[in-house]
Amino acid sequence: MASSTTRVATDVGGTFTDLVCFETDENGASTVRTAKSDTTPPDFEQGVLNVLEKGNVDPGNVNFLAHGTTVVINALTERKGVKVGLITTEGFRDILEIARGNRPDFFNLHYKKPEPFVPRYLRRELPGRMTYRGEEMTPLDLSGLPGILEGFKAEGVEAVAVCFIHSYANPSHEQATLAEIEKLWPGVSAVSSHQITREWREYERTNTAVLSAYVQPIAERYLSRLNDGLASRGFNGSPYIMQSNCGVDSLESVSRIPITMVESGPASGFWGAAELGKLIDEPNILALDIGGTTAKCSLIENGQIKIMTDYWIEKDRTSAGYPIMVPVVDLVEIGNGGGSIAWVDDFGKLHVGPQSAGALPGPAAYGKGGKEATTTDANLYLRRINKNYFCGGEIDADMDAANSAISSVAGKLGVSEQEAARGIVRIANNNMVNALKLVSLNRGFDPRDFTLVAFGGGGAMHAVALAAELGVKKVVVPAGASVFSAWGMMMSDLRRDFFVTRLADLAEGAAKGIEALFAETEDQARAQFEAEGIDPTKVSFLRFGKFRYQNQEHTTEVLLPDGAVSDARLAEIEALFHETYEREYTYRLDAPVEMVGIHLVASAEVGKLTMAAQPFGEADAGAAQKATRVVDYALDGEHESIIYDGPSLKPGMEFAGPAIVEDPGTTIVVNPRSSARVDAYGNVHIELGE
Repeated sequence: MASSTTRVATDVGGTFTDLVCFETDENGASTVRTAKSDTTPPDFEQGVLNVLEKGNVDPGNVNFLAHGTTVVINALTERKGVKVGLITTEGFRDILEIARGNRPDFFNLHYKKPEPFVPRYLRRELPGRMTYRGEEMTPLDLSGLPGILEGFKAEGVEAVAVCFIHSYANPSHEQATLAEIEKLWPGVSAVSSHQITREWREYERTNTAVLSAYVQPIAERYLSRLNDGLASRGFNGSPYIMQSNCGVDSLESVSRIPITMVESGPASGFWGAAELGKLIDEPNILALDIGGTTAKCSLIENGQIKIMTDYWIEKDRTSAGYPIMVPVVDLVEIGNGGGSIAWVDDFGKLHVGPQSAGALPGPAAYGKGGKEATTTDANLYLRRINKNYFCGGEIDADMDAANSAISSVAGKLGVSEQEAARGIVRIANNNMVNALKLVSLNRGFDPRDFTLVAFGGGGAMHAVALAAELGVKKVVVPAGASVFSAWGMMMSDLRRDFFVTRLADLAEGAAKGIEALFAETEDQARAQFEAEGIDPTKVSFLRFGKFRYQNQEHTTEVLLPDGAVSDARLAEIEALFHETYEREYTYRLDAPVEMVGIHLVASAEVGKLTMAAQPFGEADAGAAQKATRVVDYALDGEHESIIYDGPSLKPGMEFAGPAIVEDPGTTIVVNPRSSARVDAYGNVHIELGE
């Protein structure tokens, strides 16, 4: 007889900390509990402990715990990291300041590059030089290192970043410097670029090492306090931490290189969408996560999420931002969420976002002093959200404040309040449609070939309208959509991504070197996992190559077919590159192809959740009906709609729109001419009519 298991995932967001708990008894029957509690900055770990208590979870009974957090991205954007000193190759201290020549605000003659995270007086140099082939050109001279570290101490430096030219090809100089730092200054936070990435691009590697050092002491303290807090309440394991690459990693590993969890929250939601797709036989998915401040979307093809390393923070139309060269799920993020503010410009044009009312004061309907209309206020005005069941009944909707805010917008536009509210919803939808096009049409994919999976607090409210605009025929709203990112963590494997730069023409004789590089990197991955108690025979691999036409600047990543790389298979690999390149850029070249590097994904299961299908019951959803009301569907007009209680919907139930499903964490809007059904896992499938 199998023993009972308890799996828990917690996700720290900007406003709330979410919990999902799966308990499986000896007979294999599962129960699911979810909970939300306030996030508690700066002591974020307290919010995790609070939500465990609110969800009636005893840490002593937990077999597996995964955790995601915004602590890293918050520390970066709010400039709450530590003072960093940078050690680099002689003559290269100004790489951070030179940065790249790209200017997003191109016609601004007064444009200034973003300030580097390390000022010039804290950027120091050491003699020593590698070539791009990894050959030592000038020996490393560490004689000046003691003086550099003494200077750092005098300036109050708390973390040291090391990045040398061409260390992606040969990290021995960085390794020697790091070892000497640990000897001369025991206990200081120190990180070198090769520990994070082995890809070329000097500015990006340097900035990544600096930002990792910038947040390392803060993340390390946070994770240590979280671990201690869980242990004091009886948890006898070690939590797994969600990474930006859609996998989890050990707390010890993440503490050394915390920059890898810079986008852990969105990553877990998109990984959950990919795993859900496999569960319900929908391998091609457009995933949409709408929260209070932002909407994020990503494309999943054949069950595979695309991972990239060309990730930037604070990049917008007026700022070049800062690069972080770590594996991050490929996503598009816009400032459109439930709290996005509607405003009218000087020319009488209506806009929604990117400004947000946040959690405080929040939308006007929160009754916390907000005066400006938001998407949430518009949805309340149109009766899509139930004013008597606002936020699951936890907040009394201040309809006077919401109506006043909508009235203010209507007055500026010279239209009725109803038209203003409809306009807010339509413009918010249009913004999100454009974001979805960026991850689909702009990359050579037809959205009509995909299913839209919508989650987050606001995803289900807008999903059907977005799908209709894109021509998508089906929308899936996951069970527990409002805490879906936490659910995704429990579907994640222990995962690490290895990127190694190595130039090679795809010509006869090249296969041996490429295969040797993959084999060497796989051995390195197995050794890492084995050192952490993971059976190396349980580690599985995915191989990707990064290719380009000769003399191009950037690469296109291609998933390689199973099996060893051989000269006989190089033609097949080259054909895959041509096909992938043409789909994304609409053309192909008759030019030689070269490999710039490899991307190896190493993963192992560590308590991954297995979902069990539930038996279907009655198809009639009448038992879940709780009311009717007139709902305004914007473009589809007003309709008398059946209101369903979300928790009362059971597998097998079917119903038709116009309808509204009210769940404690979200509202599902089922437009007219659409039909819905509940699958064996509690997800709501909505088929769009003509």
